Amino acid sequence: MTRSKATHLINITNCNKQIGSMNYCNQCGSEICRKVPEGEDRCRYFCEHCKVIHYENPKLVAGAIPVLDGKILLCRRAIEPRRDTWTLPAGYLENGETVEQCARRETLEEACATLSNLVPYSLLNISFINQIYFIYRAHLVNEDFRPGTESLEVKLFTPGAIPWEKLSFPVISKVLELYCCDLENSHFPFREINISPRSLD
Repeated sequence: MTRSKATHLINITNCNKQIGSMNYCNQCGSEICRKVPEGEDRCRYFCEHCKVIHYENPKLVAGAIPVLDGKILLCRRAIEPRRDTWTLPAGYLENGETVEQCARRETLEEACATLSNLVPYSLLNISFINQIYFIYRAHLVNEDFRPGTESLEVKLFTPGAIPWEKLSFPVISKVLELYCCDLENSHFPFREINISPRSLD
């Protein structure tokens, strides 16, 4: 058996094990099912009535590590999940905007802060939850920041004062760990990292 055929059979086997989030076709309104359509190599949402394949793609999250005078700006979340924990300003990419525009917008929305000198820093693939994080290094223009609607508090932290036990998500911890290590070496290479559930334990 060829590798492509083996992969096809695995995808058929796993098709019904996946949790669905779509019930009706957005083209004709009919109920849809999950199957491996002809010509495809994996399970898709499929409308048997109008034969439309509904593709799903990973969500891209863009954010920044805003820095001012050696301190990092963090936001204390005002919303679930993980309310009352600390995170970097970041959020989902919207239609019609670039990744950098998204990072700037999220920082403005969450911390009412303006960024400059954005430099790509890390790309983190979190395939098991269908997300990709793209993080920039950036400078805060000034100290004119305050909590946005999604934040209870925004605050500058030295690397040694980061509240590691109260960070919102393991991926944020990973990015900050990398940044603090790079800061000690004064070298900030761009990295692409594949995150697995085990690596976030």
